[in-house]
Amino acid sequence: CGVTRQQDALACAEHGADAVGLVFYPPSPRYLEPAMARDIVAALPPFVSVVGLFLNPAADAVERVLSAVRLDALQFHGDEDAAFCRGFGIPYFKAVAMGDDEGDGMGEHAPPDFAQLRARFIDATAFLLDSHSANHSGGSGRPFDWSRIPPDLGKPLILAGGLTPANVQAAIARAHPYAVDCSSGVECRPGVKDPDKIRQFMENVAYVAPS
Repeated sequence: CGVTRQQDALACAEHGADAVGLVFYPPSPRYLEPAMARDIVAALPPFVSVVGLFLNPAADAVERVLSAVRLDALQFHGDEDAAFCRGFGIPYFKAVAMGDDEGDGMGEHAPPDFAQLRARFIDATAFLLDSHSANHSGGSGRPFDWSRIPPDLGKPLILAGGLTPANVQAAIARAHPYAVDCSSGVECRPGVKDPDKIRQFMENVAYVAPS
């Protein structure tokens, strides 16, 4: 996630990523104008999906992006309701805040009510569990306590939050996610990916020993 350059998108594809994430949240250091995003998508090889990340956008802002950029899925990180999320006719993921107010996810507090989330977002393609708190936007760059993930999420789990080449194997072994989502963990600075870190991350994902 958070790809901002063609060469970074191509490095992700070269090393086996199934999808790249493009951020359309203007305050983010990884924000992309639609024209830049269109150029990145045009450079991708076949069968690499493109996910657009939004946080409390206006509907017309999402439509403007969709009119300029091919997106295969939408990822909503804010307070969007299900009607809004489904209103664009594209599969969507709903992000779930798993962190505490300090953003590290290690505080002693009740986990989200996943039964309620499943009922509200019944048509979501997946839940993306991230390490931000309900009172803060975006990820913290730190993992949350993976033991707080329920054994039956009821939807495919995309695990995010502080994943790096050093901890992704442990995360997969612990949480058994459908997919993992990484941004700052493979960067040399915000918005600029490190191809060696991408390679190492993807190699570690590929070689997780079965539990």
